Amino acid sequence: MKRPTPEERKRMCTHKRRYRTGADALDAARLAGTERQRKAYLCPLCGKWHLATR
Repeated sequence: MKRPTPEERKRMCTHKRRYRTGADALDAARLAGTERQRKAYLCPLCGKWHLATR
């Protein structure tokens, strides 16, 4: 699998929800009932937190 280009990474970031903190992101996953399948990570592009599939 090839690494995404900078433009692809930016596009991937802009399509994701952004959370102020990692705890906020995990709370959103808990409310959706998907906390076991998700992890929070700090995005190096936007500086906000996103959720990713484990």
